[in-house]
Amino acid sequence: MIKLCSLFSGSSGNAIFLSTDRVKVLIDNGLSARKIEQALVSIGENPADLNAILVTHEHDDHIKGVGVLSRRYNLPVYANEMTWSIMESSIGNISADNVRFFETGTAFEICNLTVEAFHIPHDAGEPVGFNFYAQQRKITIATDIGHINQGLVECLKGSDVLFLEANHDVELLKTGPYPQWLKMRILGDRGHLSNEAAGQLVAEMAEMGTKMFILGHLSRENNFPELAYQTVCNVLMTKNIYAGKDIMLDVARRDRVSTPLLLDKKSAVK
Repeated sequence: MIKLCSLFSGSSGNAIFLSTDRVKVLIDNGLSARKIEQALVSIGENPADLNAILVTHEHDDHIKGVGVLSRRYNLPVYANEMTWSIMESSIGNISADNVRFFETGTAFEICNLTVEAFHIPHDAGEPVGFNFYAQQRKITIATDIGHINQGLVECLKGSDVLFLEANHDVELLKTGPYPQWLKMRILGDRGHLSNEAAGQLVAEMAEMGTKMFILGHLSRENNFPELAYQTVCNVLMTKNIYAGKDIMLDVARRDRVSTPLLLDKKSAVK
């Protein structure tokens, strides 16, 4: 059985839990250790059973609690060398045994979980998304994406589950309170993915066979779950694809634990 659960997802902090029958990992930890512990307990997981933390990039909403959690539970922290060099001073002292480097684009193993990091366009040192392979399934985490390119599409192909950024509504962002420089950063090629752009990618991936999608990393100021969901549904309908019928579509919440997704060996949703 594979278990995937967004503990928190958004500009206020990000953490995703993923487990197989032999391994339990966190993808990012941008919140306090206490919040993560409480979130794990709420889905029936013991924080002491974690095997590792994997880091996508060094921004604070992805690494804030990494150091504390690693020290508290003696957890290895996996990141590429560039990300490690930038975040090291922010996360505090980590045991040398728990400093783990991976090479972006090269697969590595954590117990029976195969992990492949891939490049994403974002304004960080060497930001990545992750493909996870277990029990003949492929689960993809791809957030903090400035734009979609063909290389990214190739990395996402064949996913059973795609956790994808739907950060903002363009009009809400343009008319909202952010300073102009920040608006331009978010809208830029190394910023964040809009609801509309997420919808286009979901449609493309659905046409390639992916059946389960979770929208995440929603902005607190420039988006809300119902808008992200409906915008993506509207794009899908132009391709005659319907959420709830042809695909599963869900939205990860910014400030609370989402409903866990359970996959058996036949990729059935429970």
